[in-house]
Amino acid sequence: MTTIVKATTKGQITLPIAWRRLFNTNRYIVTERNNKLEIKPLELDRVQEYTVFDALRDNKGKGIDAEDLLRILEKING
Repeated sequence: MTTIVKATTKGQITLPIAWRRLFNTNRYIVTERNNKLEIKPLELDRVQEYTVFDALRDNKGKGIDAEDLLRILEKING
């Protein structure tokens, strides 16, 4: 299906309800590619996360600098 949508003065567009009902999300990834916009649904239930560092768990509540974390991860990775 192709449709014409109009941007508001704030730059917002509305995706037709028929398209939104196809996906179980209200978040989308928008990418500009070759002078075109590509809109893809972001289905959060498919995104898997893993906590690498938890300050409370791993460092008695004290955070660490990103550079220090990177060095630790590089050391672990070899």
